[in-house]
Amino acid sequence: MKLYSGPLSMFGAKAEIALREKGFPFELEMVPFEMKTLYEPKHPEVVRINPKRQVPVLIDGDLELFDSTQIFEYLESLKRDPGLWPSEPKARARARLLEHKSDEVYFPHIVRLMSDPRAPGAHDATSRFYAEMERTIGGQEWLAGAYSYADIAFYMAQLFGERMGAPVAAELTHLHAWRDRMSARPAVKQVAGAMGRYLLSIGRTLPSFMSKLGL
Repeated sequence: MKLYSGPLSMFGAKAEIALREKGFPFELEMVPFEMKTLYEPKHPEVVRINPKRQVPVLIDGDLELFDSTQIFEYLESLKRDPGLWPSEPKARARARLLEHKSDEVYFPHIVRLMSDPRAPGAHDATSRFYAEMERTIGGQEWLAGAYSYADIAFYMAQLFGERMGAPVAAELTHLHAWRDRMSARPAVKQVAGAMGRYLLSIGRTLPSFMSKLGL
């Protein structure tokens, strides 16, 4: 397998963590990135495979995939152990919904904050989402009961949220404890740690919780 990702791609990091959690051997290619031009010019293989012209892109023989969720589904169908979707149908549906909400409900507010730190309503929306995740996890270890793609998705999304000035409130203790558990996982530490080192190399500051990644 070969994964095309980017040094500051939240969705690429999701796919890479999943590959590492599953234990698949793969080649990783980080496409060129500069803060002034971002991912322009686009990598030709990314443009060829993904009509949206974005990473991640996964190639496995004659199969070419894009979109982190589609990559999750493919990896799970290839190798069920360790399982990263719950096996029970309702639990699996809940986990899939959480992953979807991280990408499509929470993260768009973070994208707005990237261009406007005072984007109207964005901070309130992220605060409500964090409160919802605090209630969701409750006394559980992971968001959907067992460790899953839902955890991977929200961990990477909230990492960007913290960077963009939308922190998890201190009183959300279950969510902070969950984040510490996530940061301790070897696959997460490797991928998020590499992202942290890249940010430091270009003079950016990091959220305090990323110190647990061994930077």
